[in-house]
Amino acid sequence: MTNRQSFSLWQKIDVFPDLLPLHVIQPDRYPFLLESTSHHIGYGTERDRYDILFAFPEKALTLESPDYLTMDGRRVSGQDFLHRLDLWFAEECNDAAFSYGLPPDTPFKGGWFLYLGYELAAWIEPVLRPRFSDNLHSTSLSIEEKFPIAVAWRIPAAIIRDKRKREIILITEPHRAPLRAEMERDLLSISSATMELPISDSELLHQPIQEDPPDEFLERVTGITRYIREGDVFQVNLSRGWRGLLRENVTPARIYHRMRRCNPAPFAGLVVWDDFAIISSSPERLVHIHAGVVETRPIAGTHPRYPDPMMDRGLSNALMKHPKERAEHIMLIDLERNDLGRICEHGSVEVNELMTLESYAHVHHIVSNVRGRLVPNTTPGKILRAVFPGGTITGCPKIRCMEIIHELERIRRGPYTGAMGYLNRDGSADLNILIRTLCQQGNKVSLRAGSGIVADSSPERELRETRHKARGPLRALIG
Repeated sequence: MTNRQSFSLWQKIDVFPDLLPLHVIQPDRYPFLLESTSHHIGYGTERDRYDILFAFPEKALTLESPDYLTMDGRRVSGQDFLHRLDLWFAEECNDAAFSYGLPPDTPFKGGWFLYLGYELAAWIEPVLRPRFSDNLHSTSLSIEEKFPIAVAWRIPAAIIRDKRKREIILITEPHRAPLRAEMERDLLSISSATMELPISDSELLHQPIQEDPPDEFLERVTGITRYIREGDVFQVNLSRGWRGLLRENVTPARIYHRMRRCNPAPFAGLVVWDDFAIISSSPERLVHIHAGVVETRPIAGTHPRYPDPMMDRGLSNALMKHPKERAEHIMLIDLERNDLGRICEHGSVEVNELMTLESYAHVHHIVSNVRGRLVPNTTPGKILRAVFPGGTITGCPKIRCMEIIHELERIRRGPYTGAMGYLNRDGSADLNILIRTLCQQGNKVSLRAGSGIVADSSPERELRETRHKARGPLRALIG
């Protein structure tokens, strides 16, 4: 039985299951899941309220490589992914009529699911393109380098789990209204006893995880401090990698199920298509757009957590007062203010949350929120050009930092420090930054973690920070 309120676009049903099993049972029908899995903020807040299972994907716009843009597998003219996305958005966008009858705070209303790899930056800042195109056709690419540069999937339907109201909402666009009945049947056909996935502590890895050589990272930190002393940059986010081989038949959903248990986060998610999977427990928002207001939520400042509550509290207080961490955070806030200033009305950009503490399973973070009122008729593509990739995971100034990152890391980042999330047909959107994220292709798995390098950075301390940040995703693999 269902207790439904039916309009042209949505209905409620009176079951409240975990959404991950639907992806497990029908991954092609339900390939993308976004969840707020952390409880440090508390249910009922905007960032912790909803889980969204995106359903029935249609056409896909894919930037396969620097010179190969396709729509549903057929090559299209041009190479500018964001420009083509704007054209598609203009064809499909709908405002008042589209949202008629929907609860005003419904997060996804029909539109697109977006994956943006870090190297999409080269289509925003063309000076980067020759560097980012290095070795694209090599036969020895890492997992990250094999991912497409960017993909936008047209999504006409979704299942939304509202944890504050403890209800499920089925969303469809008008032309796909019959899909609601299919989604309802899918939910109700799974008994409550089978909706919970079993927690598996069995070994997932076929071979131990390999970590990038620490000495390489230490040398690169020293190289960055030279750039800083010479006045090239102020701060650079440098990353390093881990990789491993999985046992047979280890699915992305199985890893994600462990990830959300051992490293919960407000911007978590699972994305599976073709032979690729992104398994994320990100704490960081890249951009949120709603009712003409755009905001970004930078994280800068990290300290590991400790089991002893008194010591943990003391260390979090020390983090908040540390002059290096505060100076770095303020510098990156200024960078984000500048990014939003390119697309917002004059004088509207503000820091409405300044240097708050957010505590997660393995680390404490210093977080701020920057927002502004958009210039009318600013397209989604223009907004993404202004904010992508995030300043906290590149550095300041952004373009020169990305050149140095490419020079020193010597590998394309792929999903790492890119973004994923949704874009509605009314222009609202929400995307995370892909940190604390595993990439899977077949039986291969990898992750990266970084640290912000400034003039007085200690290479050994920055190395420890990368390990602290990688701890959560690694626990999902190692147990």
